[in-house]
Amino acid sequence: MIEFVNFYLIPAFTLGAIYALGAVGISMIFGILRFAHFAHGDVMTLGAYGTLTAVWLIPLPPLLLLPFGIALAIVATLAVDRMFYRPLRKLATIYTVISSFGVALIFRSLAQLFWGAQNEVYVPGVQRPLVFFDTIRVSALHIEAILIIIVIALTLHVFLTRSRLGRSMRAVSDEPELAAVSGLDTDRVIRWTWIIGASLAAIAGTLAGLDTDVHPNLGWNLLLPMFAASILGGIGKPMGALAGGMVIGLAEELSAYPWLGDGPLISPSYKTAVAFFIMVALLIFKPQGLFKGRLL
Repeated sequence: MIEFVNFYLIPAFTLGAIYALGAVGISMIFGILRFAHFAHGDVMTLGAYGTLTAVWLIPLPPLLLLPFGIALAIVATLAVDRMFYRPLRKLATIYTVISSFGVALIFRSLAQLFWGAQNEVYVPGVQRPLVFFDTIRVSALHIEAILIIIVIALTLHVFLTRSRLGRSMRAVSDEPELAAVSGLDTDRVIRWTWIIGASLAAIAGTLAGLDTDVHPNLGWNLLLPMFAASILGGIGKPMGALAGGMVIGLAEELSAYPWLGDGPLISPSYKTAVAFFIMVALLIFKPQGLFKGRLL
């Protein structure tokens, strides 16, 4: 039982937190801008590299330097929205979707150009785990990731339900034409959607980099599970995306536990297939997700 908690359950919550943070941005962008943003994983990568650069220059823990990664992700997303996405908004959605693939390649190439293709780490060496009750060993990162997702979930809920901007975002997501006729500043809503999505992506990218390492394909490798999480929660439903991310993270990690016999139920190399299976099954049987979001 202790082995299950130490090596499967707690890492599953950490992975779920990473997926959840990335899935929120995907869900919000689809809900307000009406397109699947396939460059979102690479926004995570830029955020991770922004934090990494700050770590090289300032002798502080990586999580304290998150504002640098967040700033880089926000600038990048606002720039590509202005240059690439805004001119395509009145065209069919497929044009913007294809453009997002191009933006993903641009971000990845820029990461390789400025930081190289090699793997980087925030903190060299092996970090000692925290020990509780002489048996439970937990990485400090795992505790931090779980606390971060709790704080963000509460903050996001209060923002969307209590603030004027949050209510405007919900209105644009539900009825964009009616919101525009009612006099809501849709450009402001779109701008803040990018800012919030990019910020959460940068946090997720930094957490993923701390959990493993930082490389140009970091976010791209996580894109499929994040899309699965957003679909599971209901596309266009940020709180649903948070829940979906946790479910996908738990499903992936716990699928490798030896539930039957001594070997893993599913080989760890096939964990991503679990997310893909969940996503396809939902698209077939419950395309609106658990929280009844929009149809893709």
